[in-house]
Amino acid sequence: MSLTSDPPRDKAPGRAAPPEDYSSLKVVPVRNPWRWVAVAVTAVLVAQFAHGLTTNPGWEWDVFADFFATETILKAVWITLQLTFYGTAIGFALGIVLAFMRLSRSPFLKSVAFTYIWAFRSIPLIVQLLFWFNLTYLYKRLDFGIPFGPGFFSFDTAGLVGAMSAAVLGLALHQAAYAAEIVRGGVLAVDTGQLEAAAALGIPRLRQLRRIVLPQAMRSILPNAANEVISLFKGTSIVSVMAIGELFYQVQVVYGRNGRVVPLLMVATVWYIILTTLLSIAQYYVERHFSRGATR
Repeated sequence: MSLTSDPPRDKAPGRAAPPEDYSSLKVVPVRNPWRWVAVAVTAVLVAQFAHGLTTNPGWEWDVFADFFATETILKAVWITLQLTFYGTAIGFALGIVLAFMRLSRSPFLKSVAFTYIWAFRSIPLIVQLLFWFNLTYLYKRLDFGIPFGPGFFSFDTAGLVGAMSAAVLGLALHQAAYAAEIVRGGVLAVDTGQLEAAAALGIPRLRQLRRIVLPQAMRSILPNAANEVISLFKGTSIVSVMAIGELFYQVQVVYGRNGRVVPLLMVATVWYIILTTLLSIAQYYVERHFSRGATR
């Protein structure tokens, strides 16, 4: 073979290769046999579970239907919603304050906020509720006046902090510790360059927070905040230790009388599922509102 022979014309440098014709090729879909095995096994398990729900007499669906919408249960659902609403509103209001205390330049405010969050995240919720429920044991009355001096008027804690007030106070203070970290994380997720640009334009700091920081921070805050609200909604069942007539407590009272434990537990379960689903739907629309301009 001659080493000085010219290269083939179809492979000459600088000339593109002719396009190949793929129309004659047969396209074969990728086979995933194990995926179909997993689908079949899962479908069989789901079908067995559904069949057990409908055919097992132990579920006593007739008893479930009798108690699902009784006046006692509906009142208990309303109390559960009240505890959730007040705990969320007060908790996130205090949490926003704590979050900006942690973000402040004052070492004292940062230390106070950090200590609060550390303490209330460390103590179990049931301990906090029982503490506030027994507040009268420590403080018989609350005096308002000059600090470390005489008081001008006072309140009797026995009449001021009842079972419902103690439950709301305990849930709200507990929720505030987690809400503070959620809000702080959302604010830190906003690009600091935008605040620098706003400051260069002379926009007041409060308006920067209201018009620039919070609308963008809400995209990060909302998913975690919604999870906390749903957890609080289900966590209200813990106030049954204080004999408050919320949903789980009333279900316990009813099945303690008639002995129908499983169908009454299913009453509480279905109500929790319904209300959690409604909260999830509200979360979706709120998130979509604050995501305007961020998604295309």
